[in-house]
Parts: sequence; structure tokens; C-alpha cells
Amino acid sequence: MKKLFFIFIINLFPAQQSWTLKECLDYASINHPLVKQATVNIQKNDRQIAASKGMLLPSVNAGVNHSYSLGSSINQSSNQRETLNTQYDQVIAQANIELFNWRNYLNISLSKLNKNASIYRLKQAQNEVKFNVIQNFFTYQNSKSWLEVLETQIAGIEEQIKRTEKEVEIGSRSKSDVYDIKANLGTLQEQWVSAKNQRDLAKINLLNALNITQDSIYFVMDDNESLVQEDFNTADFTNKLIENNPAYKTVIAEISAQQKNIDIEKSAYLPTLNGNYSWSTFYNKSLGSNVLSNTSFSDQFSQNKNQSISFGLNIPIFNKFQIKNNVEIAKLNVINSHYSKDLIINDLTKSINSIKAQFLNAQEKYSLLELNFENQKLSFQKSEEKYKEGLMDAYTFFVVRNNWLQANYNLISSKNDVNQQVELLKVLQSEF
Repeated sequence: MKKLFFIFIINLFPAQQSWTLKECLDYASINHPLVKQATVNIQKNDRQIAASKGMLLPSVNAGVNHSYSLGSSINQSSNQRETLNTQYDQVIAQANIELFNWRNYLNISLSKLNKNASIYRLKQAQNEVKFNVIQNFFTYQNSKSWLEVLETQIAGIEEQIKRTEKEVEIGSRSKSDVYDIKANLGTLQEQWVSAKNQRDLAKINLLNALNITQDSIYFVMDDNESLVQEDFNTADFTNKLIENNPAYKTVIAEISAQQKNIDIEKSAYLPTLNGNYSWSTFYNKSLGSNVLSNTSFSDQFSQNKNQSISFGLNIPIFNKFQIKNNVEIAKLNVINSHYSKDLIINDLTKSINSIKAQFLNAQEKYSLLELNFENQKLSFQKSEEKYKEGLMDAYTFFVVRNNWLQANYNLISSKNDVNQQVELLKVLQSEF
């Protein structure tokens, strides 16, 4: 029974998986709803292309009519109007085709341009999702590191309290040292509660960025993670990133589509040529008459066959200025799209320059903190020796210890800041 209960618990609470940043990005770039929506839009554009090509094909219709005429009607035998009731059955099939309509060909081109734009939007959605995941991933790692520092501090102080209390008992320490350490412990425990809440919220935000509702993943840094150097002084560094960015390519595709819309609206000035073919037959009989029809059902359907072929040329002459206004609106949409492009360039330039500035600052800060960490470590080692020998009071040793742990956290946080900017830059540099 205990074994069955244990198996039930295992199935109910699956073991946590360990995900690195790469695994988070791989998952989000496929499974996030924004990405899935963009994928569906590509499929919709494929259908629009097929629908546009279908307009070049003829349309074929078939129909059957069954009707009754009561009262005055035309006698099919004598071709005279008489008072009689008749039944009329008709079978008809017809085909219509637009032999020439320039708009149909332009719509095919437009639907292809819209598909290209939707492909760029998919990549843009993936980039936006990745940006959000990266920022939340490093925020979580930093909050987790800070919590670990506080836990290390608390564990060290608790051990220090036990050791100091023993030293007080033998008379080598004053009772005030214990009070000082316990007061600092209370402060750290309060900070630990806040840090734990911050870490939990950071993980919730990260799970939300991944669109995962179950807390079943343990997010870890890559063991092989190391600082990466980036050269921002390459010629046209910013321009190349902008031109390769899906947001920029999307707006360029939208401009092309808006320009194609101008041609589509202008096509309404052109004539259209249509063709029509129809085939029909009918059966007619009198109702309530004792006189049988001379022509049978099958003979009438055979004799009453009719075929027609027609061609029509439609030339627009005056359309209440609708075409002219539609063309002007399409031109204004092109102008508006160019302004959208300027906004995209401005936003991308800001983002790239921000990443560059933060990377360089974080890199410089890391170099300084790395040197400070070594100095703090040496200071802590020397102070620990003095404290054990009774040459340093508990409060001073507490301050030195905290400075070293704080330097440790600052170094980790600074390294994360550098790598975060690198990861953001990788997203901007990624190819289609």
C-alpha cells in the first residue's frame, strides 16, 4: 500500500527539469502563443495566395428549378395565353470566366508580399519573446544569487553566535559581542524574507515569459558560461543590425504591399473582359387536364436543350470619383508606412545603442569588481584569523565578512549583466 501511495505521489508531482537559458529560448521560440499566432498568419497568407490564383479560373454552377404556374399562362403547344395551370421544370448549367481583369494578377502579387511580411512578423514575434525571456532569466538568476548570499551570511552568523557564546562562557569574549551579532542576524533575516519574495516573483515572471503555468522547472546558468567579447567598433555595426532586423524587414514588406495597393486601385480604370457559357433544358406540362401531353418527359428534355455563349466588355467611364479617391488613399498609406519605417529605425537604434552602452559599462564594472573581489577575499581571510585570535571584535568581523560576500554577489551580478547584453545582441544578430 505504501508503495502504491509513493508511485501516486511521484506521478502527481513530476520531478523538476533543469533548463539553461538556451533551452528556455528554444522552448519559447516555438511554444509561445505570440509565435503560434504568427505561424497561423503565415498559413492564412498561403490560403490567400491560393484564393488569388483561383480567381483566374472559371466558376461553374448548376441548378434545378421546379415551379408551378396557376391561372393565366402560355400554352407551350399552341403558344397562346390560356387559363391553365402548369408545372415547369428546368435544368441549367453555366460557366463564367473573367478573360481579362488586371486586378486578379495584382492580387496574386499582393498576397505574396503579405506572406513575406507575415514571415518577418513571425521572426519579430520570436525576437520579442526571446528578449523578454532573457531579461527575466537574468533577473531571476540575480535574485537567486542574492538570496544564496544572504543564506550564507545567516548560516555563518548562526555558527559565529554559537562559537562566541562558548567564548563568553570561558571569559575570552564579552557578552556584548553576542548581542551585536544577534542584532545583525535579525537584520539579515528580514532581508532574507524580502529576497525570497523577490526571487519567487522573478521566477513567476520568467515562467510567464515562457508561457508555462506549472512551476516544474529549475532554471540554472550554463556551467560553461563565460564572458564574451563583442566588437562594437565595426563599420556600419548599427546599420547592419537594423537592416537584418525582422521589424525593419516587416515594415519594408508592408511598404511594398502598400505600393502594390496603388496599382490595384488604379486597375479599376481598366476594362474587363468576361465570358459566359450556359446550357439548359426544361419540361412543361399542364395540370388538371384530361388531355395527355403529346410530348413525353424524356422527349421534352431532349428537344428543349439550349446553349449560349457570350462575351462582355465592361469599360468604366464615370464612377463618382471613387477610384480616384481610393488611389489617393493608397498613396497616403504608402507615405504613412514610410513614417512607420522611420519609427522602427529610431527604436532599433535606441535599443542597439542601449545594449552597447550597457555592455561596455557592465564589462568595465566587472573588471573593477573582479579586482575588488580578490582584495575583499584577502581582507576576509586576514580578519578571520584575527577574530579567531581575539584581535578583532565580532561586529568588525561581521562587517568584513559581509563586504566579502557582497563583493562575491556583485561580481556574479556584474557577470550576468555582461552576458545578458551579449544574449540580447545575439538575438539581434540572428539570421532568418
